[in-house]
Amino acid sequence: MGLFTVTKKATTPFEGQKPGTSGLRKKRASLGFPATSRISPGSLSLGISGLCSIRRFGWICRGTPPTVIVIRGGQAEDSDFAVDTVGLNVYLVTHVVTVEVTVFQQPHYLQNFVQSTFNALPAEEVKGATIVVSGDGRYFSKDAVQIITKMAAANGARRVWVGLNSLMSTPAVSAVIRERVGADGSKATGAFILTASHNPGGPTEDFGIKYNMGNGGPAPESVTDKIFSNTTTISEYLIAEDLPDVDISVAGVTSFSGPEGPFDVDVFDSSVDYIKLMKTIFDFESIKKLLTSPKFTFCYDALHGVAGAYAKHIFVEELGADESSLLNCVPKEDFGGGHPDPNLTYAKELVERMGLGKSSSNVEPPEFGAAADGDADRNMILGKRFFVTPSDSVAIIAANAVQSIPYFSSGLKGVARSMPTSAALDVVAKNLNLKFFEVPTGWKFFGNLMDAGMCSICGEESFGTGSDHIREKDGIWAVLAWLSILAFKNKDNLEGDNKLVSVEDIVRQHWATYGRHYYTRYDYENVDAGAAKELMANLVSMQSSLSDVNKLIKDIRSDVSEVVAADEFEYKDPVDGSVSKHQGIRYLFGDGSRLVFRLSGTGSVGATIRVYIEQYEKDSSKTGRDSQDALAPLVDVALKLSKMQEYTGRSAPTVIT
Repeated sequence: MGLFTVTKKATTPFEGQKPGTSGLRKKRASLGFPATSRISPGSLSLGISGLCSIRRFGWICRGTPPTVIVIRGGQAEDSDFAVDTVGLNVYLVTHVVTVEVTVFQQPHYLQNFVQSTFNALPAEEVKGATIVVSGDGRYFSKDAVQIITKMAAANGARRVWVGLNSLMSTPAVSAVIRERVGADGSKATGAFILTASHNPGGPTEDFGIKYNMGNGGPAPESVTDKIFSNTTTISEYLIAEDLPDVDISVAGVTSFSGPEGPFDVDVFDSSVDYIKLMKTIFDFESIKKLLTSPKFTFCYDALHGVAGAYAKHIFVEELGADESSLLNCVPKEDFGGGHPDPNLTYAKELVERMGLGKSSSNVEPPEFGAAADGDADRNMILGKRFFVTPSDSVAIIAANAVQSIPYFSSGLKGVARSMPTSAALDVVAKNLNLKFFEVPTGWKFFGNLMDAGMCSICGEESFGTGSDHIREKDGIWAVLAWLSILAFKNKDNLEGDNKLVSVEDIVRQHWATYGRHYYTRYDYENVDAGAAKELMANLVSMQSSLSDVNKLIKDIRSDVSEVVAADEFEYKDPVDGSVSKHQGIRYLFGDGSRLVFRLSGTGSVGATIRVYIEQYEKDSSKTGRDSQDALAPLVDVALKLSKMQEYTGRSAPTVIT
């Protein structure tokens, strides 16, 4: 048993270490500009200074590359950067501050944040506690694990649990906190998760850290506010500098002794705990019959993220899929140089294999395909030459859960979606007489409902789906849910000449039963902040007279339904009574269609206006239309009603999703 001592290290605060519920992330995306383009950095109102170029969305970097890239912006809510079409500025759009991974490598930077987190937690959640430290394996993770382990020892923790090779998906971390019991009966009180989610990794790319609480969910604002406050006044941190680095490539317990007694580092394969939990939810034998049937083909793309550490164990060893079904399932610090964001743009290899790419192929696509992001909490679902929207995916899972997934066999407690997500789930809830909740963007709102036993399944339009088995969204869970539905629908079709029920069949049958929510999102990036605020204020003002609004709409398009309600979305949490205001402007139409306008990233330079356009069609003879055609009238109304070009000067959005 090695001995260690505790050192108090003097430090000074860094500006801008303000975590959101997604944690503190630092990002520097690259366009490969010449060195001469890297000039004095601008500043953020959050206090971070730094230079940044963009690679958040590959398809918005068009036009003349900027020669000056300056970060400016206001209160951040997310981690997306955007560049305007003439390339004048890069600005922060929504949630956590992100600059470059080298920020975390500065002396004391990570240490300040970790100590501030320890200081924000109740003493019993640190002293003598068990703390999980792991992540998606991106660059700098292994170094960070050693630093945090030494600080946990110095702050009096009893033990640290680390995923083998520092790998543990965000959903698996939540599962380990909630479910794992150590050999001595120990349970984790929380976790440091090292991830920047779906953003790139590497020496000049993204890094992030967040803290999850004892329920397995992200730290609430009450805790993150304390962390931030502590970062502004910190003068010292505790670290066991003489504690040797632990070999995290080998499973096992390494024991040490310090001033406050024994301290253990337990390195383990978290896939064991995660699979154990999945087996309490899904009928693995039923899924195995599907995956081993010669009639069914399958493809899973981990995009070289942490999902790869689970994919072979689950899909190949447990469920019998052929190993050739796995794409990019070796986790890499730089995600293989790719962008681990599971969408039609970045999951290129999967998209091509599923028959949705631009190139033609004589090879028949698999029946089912799926992809994960860097930390495995997001998912994309594909059928043969068919894309399932995230909004439809959560609605279809909810509609089929009770009959297809054993965990839900006794019924659903309720369902929930984020406000911008399409109302497909609402229709399912109404038809099945389920409790339904529409919440602001942010997984913490789902977590509150789940902790109170009010919600079983939830989702968001940004490829996040989950249930109350943990307190994070869970990409592999969503894949297993879809495989369970396919297994149930095909239980009598796996042998003989019966045709398999396909992903497309399931989606189209869902539309026939519940109607279809045609859906698109228009993003106007780096809009003048003042103009953006005026546009939003005008939309709110117009809501005072819906008769005038409907006259305007009829003048624009006579084939669009009337607005029957309009408001600025406000959410009162039914659990803790907290109120979230100004969450977006809604226009609700009599036929179930919606227009939603949201403003983010407002600051001295630019803002993003997001327009969510949703046309509901319940006539089953019209649910097979081309999305663009079905949405065209409502798109016309949205742009003219909001006076988008008049206020912004933009004749087209920066990004269409």
